[in-house]
Amino acid sequence: MSAKPYSLLIPIDFNEQSMIALEQSYNMAKLLDYEIVLLYVLEDNDMFSGLLSRDQNQEMIVKINQKLEETAAEVSHKSGIRVMPLLSKGKVSATILKVAEDYNARFILMGTNDSSERLRLDKNLIGANTSRVIRQAKVPVISINGKHHYDGCRSILLPLDLTKETRQKVTYAIEMAKLFNATIKVVSVLWDKGSPEVVQHLHSQLAQVKHFIEEVQIACDTKLIEVESGQPALAPTILEYAHSQGDIDLIIIMTQQENRLTEFFIGSAAQQIIRQSEIPVMSILPKELGFGSYAF
Repeated sequence: MSAKPYSLLIPIDFNEQSMIALEQSYNMAKLLDYEIVLLYVLEDNDMFSGLLSRDQNQEMIVKINQKLEETAAEVSHKSGIRVMPLLSKGKVSATILKVAEDYNARFILMGTNDSSERLRLDKNLIGANTSRVIRQAKVPVISINGKHHYDGCRSILLPLDLTKETRQKVTYAIEMAKLFNATIKVVSVLWDKGSPEVVQHLHSQLAQVKHFIEEVQIACDTKLIEVESGQPALAPTILEYAHSQGDIDLIIIMTQQENRLTEFFIGSAAQQIIRQSEIPVMSILPKELGFGSYAF
């Protein structure tokens, strides 16, 4: 039996941010020749459906399904991409994760503020559904928070520390750079200036990663950013650097706390990166073994 073809999964609820995420998927789907699975999740415990009669609920489902099919047809006509509309009922994050497995999704692209998360007051925190998908998905999740994006990807930002897990990001950065013919910019943030050993290790790793990336014919720049000791402002430092470059169209992070030297990403820094970045962010769940197709 032949393997299922890969797809891109786009959860949608028709709000502005989910539609922007859908538009951002076109170029990637074309380059990869993947089908887009356009998913609308009807929540089991939706507060509004409980106020409606059975007939009214059924009418609402029919209207949602009709709009989903119309959107899929419009996207397919406009972009030339195969688009499959899918209406599913259940808990939002669990349904997204299950559909990703069932339809062999290679990537999940989603807006960071779905309709169930619009009333959040703390903009540094990711909504519950988005956070669960990012933390539990077995494939990279690209979150879309900004309103305006470059059509394609000119350069990829790769924050790096000393752990082996964070170096798994190099594999994905190379894969994306080859896909979009992009360059890679590798950056490490240092505030422990009192440790020459840490500084030496970071410089050594930056040089090693640069050499490794350039060996596969991808242009690469590196930068060690020093911040004031005792002021670990990782997310603002990364985002400020990203915007200062002017050509970075994707930031790649890991979805777990990494080592204490630089305190990368799934605590508050990850929340800030994903929630505040106007640049799309790819979140990756670390694998237990190896570095995928590439190895040091």
